[in-house]
Amino acid sequence: MEWNIKRFNQLSIEEIYEILQIRNEVFVVEQKCAYQDCDGKDKHSYHLFYSHKGKIVSYLRILEKGISYKEISIGRVLTKKEYRNKGLIRKGMLKAINFIEENLGENSIRISAQEYLKEFYKSLGFKEVSEVYLEDNIPHVEMLYSSN
Repeated sequence: MEWNIKRFNQLSIEEIYEILQIRNEVFVVEQKCAYQDCDGKDKHSYHLFYSHKGKIVSYLRILEKGISYKEISIGRVLTKKEYRNKGLIRKGMLKAINFIEENLGENSIRISAQEYLKEFYKSLGFKEVSEVYLEDNIPHVEMLYSSN
C-alpha cells in the first residue's frame, strides 16, 4: 500500500493503462458520462495514485497552470467502488495540496467539483466561486483553494 506521484513521462505503460482503465470504470461506466477522457492534459500533469495489492485503487491528477485554469488544478479525483469510505480521497487531496504548496510553490488551486461533493471540498479549504453548471450532465461548481 503506497502513494505515488509521477509526471506523465515517469509512468510505466502498466500504470498508464491502469489509470485509464480506472478512470473509464468510474466516470464513463459507473457515472454514465460519454466524454473524451484522453484530453491531452495528462502529459501536462502530475499523477497521484494509491496502490493496494499492486493495483491502483485511488487516483487524481494535478494539472499545470494554464492547462484547465490560470491556476494549478486538480481533477479526475476517484476511488474504486470497493475502496470508498476509507478516507482515501481525503488523504489523496491533502497530499496533492501539500505537494502543490511545498514542491510547486503555488498557493491557489481551482477545481470543478461535482455539486454533491462541495461540502467535502469545503472541509479541505476550497470555496465556491461559481454558480452550479452542468458538465457531462452532472451538476458541478467551480471551487478555489487559497492558502493566503
